[in-house]
Amino acid sequence: MEKGNKKMLVWFLAAAVLGVLLHFLYEWFPIPALALISPVRESIWEHVKLICFPLLLVSLVMGRGGQGARAPWLLSMIVACVVMLGVGYVYHVIFRGEAMAVDLILYVLMIALGFLLPRTLWPLCGPPAVEKAAWALTALLGALIVWFTFFPLNTALFADMSNALRTFLTIPV
Repeated sequence: MEKGNKKMLVWFLAAAVLGVLLHFLYEWFPIPALALISPVRESIWEHVKLICFPLLLVSLVMGRGGQGARAPWLLSMIVACVVMLGVGYVYHVIFRGEAMAVDLILYVLMIALGFLLPRTLWPLCGPPAVEKAAWALTALLGALIVWFTFFPLNTALFADMSNALRTFLTIPV
């Protein structure tokens, strides 16, 4: 195995493990600041954090190397989060799925998507405007995560799938 492939595999495993640890972080330490990076409830939206933050860390590390190097990683993170929201909505809301095995498979697939897409997106990310757009979309996603952590909408994406409570009710503000 090439050195680059080993490095990618190590970072893939690290990102996957980090996401799993983030899933329980707020439960272990119920501090409002940790609610920004860790799911507070079992809603589809809250689980975006499990994809976003590990892939953001990977994009900061793997995307080093000059102008435009982070853009494909940031864009792949955003795509993985959006795909996760869509697939999670279809599975949990439309089909009423509740299998933890499906959730775990979906999680690993979205982390894998975050690692596979940068090679595909690389040719599109040459112009400096693309990197600026990638950072702007990342900032928008971060702002939405912050806002919806404390002020979720009353829709299916934000409903607690374990007992139908709204997300912010558990955060002591």
